[in-house]
Amino acid sequence: MPMGGYNTRVDYRGDAYIVQTQDKGLGARYIESLIYKSGRLLASKRASYSAFLDSPDVTERVERMMEEQHKAILGQIVEGRYD
Repeated sequence: MPMGGYNTRVDYRGDAYIVQTQDKGLGARYIESLIYKSGRLLASKRASYSAFLDSPDVTERVERMMEEQHKAILGQIVEGRYD
């Protein structure tokens, strides 16, 4: 740890959205997603993983958290939440 991350571009209603999700590492103990629209930061979302830091499957859990948060934000973009 830290793990890699996700970086996805979504074109929606003529605008380019970029979503970046990454693990900020054991020192920070959270994942963070940044949502950009046409190069401007619109929002960020953080989720802590302190509660299961001592779990033997912490790596898999953090990876799953990152994937789920990233996919949820992509869905919110195409639902118009960030218009």
